[in-house]
Amino acid sequence: MLRVLVCVSGGGTNLQAIIDGTKDGRITNAEIVRVISNNRKAYALTRAEENGICAVCVSPKDFGDREQFNRAFMDAVEEAQPDLIVLAGFLVVLPKELVGKYVNRIINIHPALIPSFCGKGYYGLTVHEKALERGVKVTGATVHLVDEGTDTGPILLQKAVEVEDGDTPETLQRRVMEQAEWVLLPKAIDLIANGRIDLDRLGGTVGV
Repeated sequence: MLRVLVCVSGGGTNLQAIIDGTKDGRITNAEIVRVISNNRKAYALTRAEENGICAVCVSPKDFGDREQFNRAFMDAVEEAQPDLIVLAGFLVVLPKELVGKYVNRIINIHPALIPSFCGKGYYGLTVHEKALERGVKVTGATVHLVDEGTDTGPILLQKAVEVEDGDTPETLQRRVMEQAEWVLLPKAIDLIANGRIDLDRLGGTVGV
C-alpha cells in the first residue's frame, strides 16, 4: 500500500479529488496518511479531518526563522513515513534537504502545459491570466516530478483543455481544474501505486 502525504495551502479541491479517487476506485493500492498545510485557515485541513485523515498545520509564521520552519516541516513529513509526497497547490518552497531525501518521490500538479506558463511566479490565477493574455487556444495541466528547480522536473502526465471565447481567468481556472487537474492527479497516484509509472526510471510523458 502506497503511503501518500498531501501538501496543500488552500481550499484543497485537488486533495478532494484524491480522497474521492480512493473511495470510488480510481486510486487503488494507496492511502492518504497525512495532510500538511502551511495555512491554518486552509479548508483542506477540514476536508482531511472530515475524512478521518491526519491533518497538520506547519506555518512559517509560527517560527522565528526559515531554518526552524524547515526542521519542523521535515519532522512533520518524516513522522508520516510517506512513500509519495503530493504537492496539491502547496505555495511554499520545499526545503532542499527534503527534495534530496525524497528524490523521485515528490510530484506536483501545475495548471498549465509545461513548459508553457510555468516557473517562478506562475501559480494560482496568474497562470490563467498569462495564458489568456498570450491568446493561446489550448492550455491544460501537468503532473511532474519535483526537483530543486521550479516546475523543472520530468513530466509524468499532461492533459489539454480548450480555451473558450469569453473566458476569464476564473472560468478558465475552473475548467482546467475540472477537466484536467482533478483527472490527472488521481490517475498519476494510481499509476505510481500500481507500478505503471516507475519514478526511478522515468522515460517520458504519458498522455491522457
